[in-house]
Amino acid sequence: MRHGKKFNHLGRKTAHRKAMLANMACSLIEHKRINTTVAKAKELRKFVEPLITRSKEDSTHNRRTVFSYLRNKNAVTELFREVSVKVGDRPGGYTRIIKTGNRLGDNAEMCMIELVDFNEIYTNEKAAKKSKSTRRSRKAAPKAEAAPVVEETKAEEAPVSEEKTTNAEDAPANDAKANDEGKSE
Repeated sequence: MRHGKKFNHLGRKTAHRKAMLANMACSLIEHKRINTTVAKAKELRKFVEPLITRSKEDSTHNRRTVFSYLRNKNAVTELFREVSVKVGDRPGGYTRIIKTGNRLGDNAEMCMIELVDFNEIYTNEKAAKKSKSTRRSRKAAPKAEAAPVVEETKAEEAPVSEEKTTNAEDAPANDAKANDEGKSE
C-alpha cells in the first residue's frame, strides 16, 4: 500500500526511476528544453529544482552532492557554469511546463519542460513590460536626464566635422555648389 507516499512512482522500481530522472535532468541542463509526458515532467521538476538551487553557491560540497544525483560530469559543469549564472537572482521556479497535446500512440499527455531563463521569447516580453511601467511612474525624470546626454553627443560630433573640413579644403566649395544646385531644383 502507498499510504502517505506523495510522489509519483511512474510505474518503475526505485533504481530505474532514479536513473531515469537523472538522465532527464542531464538532458534538460544540456539542451535547456525537452519533450516528455506531463507526469514525468512534474517529477523532474521536483528532482532538478533543488539541484539548481544548490548550484547557485559553487563549492566542492555542492558539486559533489549534485554529482551524486546527476552522475554526469559534463552536466554538473554546465549547471555550475552557465545555468547558475543565469538563475542567480531568481528565488525559485527555474522550470516551466508547457502542455503540447496528446501523443498519437497511447494518448498520453505530452509537454515541453524548459529552463525559464533560457527562453528569450518570454524573458524579453517581461523585460519590456517592466520598463514601460517604470516610465509611466517617472515621466518627468527621464526627460530631464535625456536632454544633457543629447547635448554631450552634439559637442563630441562637432570636432569630428571640423577635422574633416581642415583636412579637405574643397569641402566648403562643394557645399556651396550643393546649395546652389538645391536652390535651382
